[in-house]
Amino acid sequence: MPAPGVVAALAADAAGEALTVQYAAYLSEARRYGTTEIPPLRETVAQLAADLQDPAVLGFGAWIGPRLVGSVRLRGERLGTGRGCDELARFSVAPDAQGHGIGRALLERAHAELVAGDVTWLVAGARSEENLRLYRRAGYEETGRLVDTAGVELRRLERLAPA
Repeated sequence: MPAPGVVAALAADAAGEALTVQYAAYLSEARRYGTTEIPPLRETVAQLAADLQDPAVLGFGAWIGPRLVGSVRLRGERLGTGRGCDELARFSVAPDAQGHGIGRALLERAHAELVAGDVTWLVAGARSEENLRLYRRAGYEETGRLVDTAGVELRRLERLAPA
C-alpha cells in the first residue's frame, strides 16, 4: 500500500467517513481489552461532526485516492501559542492501512500546528504496544496511568513541542 497521498484538514462533512475509520481502528482495541464500551466506539456521527466544528479543535485526515484511511483531532483552547496543553484525540488508521506510515504522517501534520512550548498529550491502552511504540518514536513520554469509563487501563503520554 502506498504512503498517504494527502494529509489535510478534516471537515465536519467527512464525519461519517471518519467515524467508519475510527470504529474499524478501535474494534481491534475493543477485542484486546474485551469491551466495546471504550469511548471511541461510543461516539456518534453528530458528536464527531460537532467536534470538528469546534474552533478549539483541528481535525486532520489521510487519504489514499478518494478513500479516507486515517484521522486525528488536536483539541486545545490555545493551539499554537506556546502556552497550550493540547489533547491528541481519536487517532485512527484503518486496519488494512496500518504499518505504512499513515499514522506517522498524521502525527507530523498535527505537530506542525504547534509551536515551541506547546505540550500535547494523549492516552493509549496500557497493553497497546504497537501504538505506544509509535508515540514513543514521536517523542511522547509516559506521565501517568488512569482507567477509562470502560475499565480499560490507559497510559497518559506527553510531548513538548521542540524549539
